[in-house]
Amino acid sequence: MKGIACIPALKALGEENRLRILRLLSNKEFGVSEISLRLGLSPYNVSKHLRVLREAGLVESEKHGQERRYALTGILRKQLADNDNVLDLGCCTFRFDQLPK
Repeated sequence: MKGIACIPALKALGEENRLRILRLLSNKEFGVSEISLRLGLSPYNVSKHLRVLREAGLVESEKHGQERRYALTGILRKQLADNDNVLDLGCCTFRFDQLPK
């Protein structure tokens, strides 16, 4: 898969709460406080998970006023759209419509 490096993506996707965050972000963008409330995680933990996801090239952020809004990267959105919600890293695949809630 061009654009998403396998090893960093696997490390990021190996944690259930990060998968939950990606699933939430697959529908629209959210800020840390919204993600925290929806998933029952502390804002501190959400921020840490988002940092790992951002470093892996899976999410991006944009500043809106004093808040940062997070969304899937264009590369990830395109691959999910083109492959029926499947992320193909070359070595393995992840189905985004079958993630745990």
